[in-house]
Amino acid sequence: MIPDSTIVANQAAGSSQKAALGIYGRPHRIQVTGATNASGNDGTITRFGWKAQNKSLLVFSGEAYNVEMGITNEAFQTERDETPECQFARTPNDITNTDGATGNETLNAIEKFAAFMRFLAAPVPSLTTPGGATSIARGRALFGNIGCAACHTPQLTTGNTNVAALRNQPVKLFSDVLLHNMGPGLADDIVQGAAGPDEFRTAPLWGLGQRIFFHHDGRTTDLIEAIQVHKSGPSPRYQASEANVVINNFNNLSEWQKQDLLNFLRSL
Repeated sequence: MIPDSTIVANQAAGSSQKAALGIYGRPHRIQVTGATNASGNDGTITRFGWKAQNKSLLVFSGEAYNVEMGITNEAFQTERDETPECQFARTPNDITNTDGATGNETLNAIEKFAAFMRFLAAPVPSLTTPGGATSIARGRALFGNIGCAACHTPQLTTGNTNVAALRNQPVKLFSDVLLHNMGPGLADDIVQGAAGPDEFRTAPLWGLGQRIFFHHDGRTTDLIEAIQVHKSGPSPRYQASEANVVINNFNNLSEWQKQDLLNFLRSL
């Protein structure tokens, strides 16, 4: 429920300071022009998924059911592989049950899954763990000072919605929901929508203290390594990561400053 206008305004905010850090980013927006495209939706900013390829939790849910579990549904109704010998159902695997005795029985699985995700409580950061309140406060200041917040925007605000709990609420997401070029070190050679093979949505950091694996491929459990792999120089195929200057700033911190920053991240 974060409006497109909020995302665009945040992108423009502090643009000169971001440019000095080599940070630009762009919304994942596929312009609908009437030409053939695979899933352009409505031309608005998409924001869910590693490459921000999905507009809504419902579309995200439908894609997950189809791609990850092979369950066709009312959002993605056809099989990804239509080899005749592999077709055992003439209709999507999961559909609305219009004869359901209750509202819950009527809803299809992707709607239930989307509702479950939509109403999960936001992670609650710790004020004291790990390292104590003073260390966490210092780490929060360093997070902004060295440039992490240029992409990992601490807070955005939702817009209007018929659900009061989601209406005009602060979202301490620690993400600008934009796509950024992350260089050859993180490139996965996957194109989704208008997102290129080295572009990723800024990963939200809320709840980071409760995570074990980091990055889109879960390549590490080490938070220091997760920070360092943000940095990579240009290659024949890819430009340098937008995060290089910020990672250099992190590397120039003293060891106790790095620990303060880690304590802050783990407190989220």
